[in-house]
Amino acid sequence: MDDLARQRAAYAATVAARAGARDAALIRAFATVPRERYCGPGPWLVMDEAGFDTVPADEPAGLCRDALVALRPEAGINNGEPSLHALCLAAAAPRPGERVLQVGIGGGYYTAILAELVGPGGRIDAYEVDPDLAAAAARALAAYPCVTVHARSGAAPPLPESDLIYVSAGAAEPLAVWLDALSPAGRLILPLTPERGGGGMLLAARRGPDRPAEVLDARFLSRAAFIPCLGARDPAAAARLAAAFARGGMERVRSLHRGTAPDASAWVAGEGWWLSTREAQA
Repeated sequence: MDDLARQRAAYAATVAARAGARDAALIRAFATVPRERYCGPGPWLVMDEAGFDTVPADEPAGLCRDALVALRPEAGINNGEPSLHALCLAAAAPRPGERVLQVGIGGGYYTAILAELVGPGGRIDAYEVDPDLAAAAARALAAYPCVTVHARSGAAPPLPESDLIYVSAGAAEPLAVWLDALSPAGRLILPLTPERGGGGMLLAARRGPDRPAEVLDARFLSRAAFIPCLGARDPAAAARLAAAFARGGMERVRSLHRGTAPDASAWVAGEGWWLSTREAQA
């Protein structure tokens, strides 16, 4: 094993440990996928708790750390924190052969991680609204035939039925177009974020073909802050989210409901959906 491979393996182990992830396939994916391929040409601007750092173009091992890498600094677009994505991917548990829909792929790094997890028998429809980022991601992901990059919003129909929908930009609500695209056992991960301040990473999961599609298991995985998801930023929904996060209690959310009136267990309610602190019923 050469020095760069050793550093990638150590990076993967650190990221997994911080995320509390033990899945061998996930750790292998983080150790295998070369992050520098998906972060544009170096030098790279890296941001972590210690501040800003510039990594020279001939030192890709400098990206083997649990930190943000700037893709469009002027727009606040980054390759996000690896341990947060490892946490989300471990919770969503992508399996070989599954169909994934990813919204906001940036440079495609986490798309490549997903491609490693679903394998050649899977399918990934990857959406990026920035045309330059989409083109760069498509070139970088060319080695994965299972990936199709779409240079448009992933918040608008039509969208393919998917076993996992992975949103990497802040939404003010779980859009109906995403929930409608979930397979009978599909999972949706998205950052629910108000206009200002952080929000939370929500995992919502359908419970199989014999369970009502209108009620999903749901829980917040962590706090999170993301750039806005174009097409998923209704101001009224964002204001309701801000009030809910200010009240606290996100850790008590247990289910997502559609098409019914919220009851006393509602943590936040939007137009046609609400999050409840009550477990989803069989």
